Amino acid sequence: MTVARHRGRSILLTSGLAIALAVVLIPFYWLVVAATHSSREIFDSPPPLLPGGHLGANLNTLQDTAQFGRVVLNSLLIAVVYTVCAGAVCALAGYGFAKYRFRGREALFALLMLGLVIPAQVTLVPLFQMMAELHWLNTYQAVIMPNLALPFGIFLMRQSMAALPDELLDSGRMDGCGELRLFWKVVLPPMKPALAALAIFLFLYQWNDFVWPLIVLRDSASFTVPVALASLQGLDETDYGAILAGTAAAAIPMALVFLALQRHFVSGLLAGAVKE
Repeated sequence: MTVARHRGRSILLTSGLAIALAVVLIPFYWLVVAATHSSREIFDSPPPLLPGGHLGANLNTLQDTAQFGRVVLNSLLIAVVYTVCAGAVCALAGYGFAKYRFRGREALFALLMLGLVIPAQVTLVPLFQMMAELHWLNTYQAVIMPNLALPFGIFLMRQSMAALPDELLDSGRMDGCGELRLFWKVVLPPMKPALAALAIFLFLYQWNDFVWPLIVLRDSASFTVPVALASLQGLDETDYGAILAGTAAAAIPMALVFLALQRHFVSGLLAGAVKE
């Protein structure tokens, strides 16, 4: 009876996981299928469930109307530079909050965490004014710089680095390590899982960002992927086949980054849950 009950629970759990997986994957499957059809075929009833023959035409339309090849390179450049720079800032700030004792540390950290609850839309106008005064409008640095000190990234690294034993840092100082060398040689190596999780989050955050690049980028040659895809929506006619083809193509770099770092992702998130 116990074996039968255990087998029934296993079947129920497996069935539930299969249903959940199908719910997650079906929209992605339809996205790939729709990217190979024309706009007229996409809205057929019933909708197409098998790949069609318009993928090449859709990609050509993307290239002709939105310079999609250049747009993808723009997004890759911005996302990679942002991930590296923001990762360095978040790691250094997290280390400072976790391991240094200074007056006002808790108040400063609480003030920083307010950034998690303040809507990003509140800061759009002052940020735009700052970019205009710096003459950075329509430049990549205007997209990259404002969000380098991301509150969630600093919080994740602080919580991860708080788990490092202070004795490990003290031994490094006794061996003659300077603070920067200590950070590079002693602190960062155990933080690889947390850094991988942070890198995935930062890359996806910047790759998918739409509102801020839409505001500061004005030249179509400097658009990012979300802005370029939005520009394809016309008042009279919208080529949904091209838009869905671009959306499917834009998902490839995100999938590659996640697959490259996914073995560190879960352990990195769990490391961020460690409390002092």
